[in-house]
Amino acid sequence: MSSDPEIRIVRSDRRRRTITARWIEEGKIMEVLAPAAATDAELAPIIENLKGRMLRHRERVETADDGALACRAAELNRQYFGGRLVWSEIRYVANQQHRYGSCTPATRTIRISHRLAAMPAWVRDYVIVHELAHLQEGNHGPRFWRLVNRYPKTERARGYLICLGLEAEGDEAGEMDVE
Repeated sequence: MSSDPEIRIVRSDRRRRTITARWIEEGKIMEVLAPAAATDAELAPIIENLKGRMLRHRERVETADDGALACRAAELNRQYFGGRLVWSEIRYVANQQHRYGSCTPATRTIRISHRLAAMPAWVRDYVIVHELAHLQEGNHGPRFWRLVNRYPKTERARGYLICLGLEAEGDEAGEMDVE
């Protein structure tokens, strides 16, 4: 994909303050939705910022490797769960905006946000261990946290996510806001 996409600005009288962008035509065009009153000069720096963010996002999605993720999950399963856990699927997804991972124990599927592909490996490992633990314990009770805390960098990774504003600080059970 070209690193300099075509930009299409769509102004609307209904839009008052927010400016958003989205990919259209299979990612060939970045469509910017803006208030009708916004001038080109006002929009220029905002569009540059949005373009950079969207291109970085697309790059992370394109480079997120499900095969490597599955291999890493298998290794973490061996290390921290004795290889006992079985899942039907683990893959990166781009539609998790408010969480870094999710597990559906009934179908044994694990989804990991593509945003983790760009984070330090030890943070990604923590989220994988967290989701693997849900295959054994579906809630965030004490038994669940005993499983997760087998991973030696749990506290460090949670602190990292807290600093990013992506995990709750004071929950006694340790439940993640973002899950």
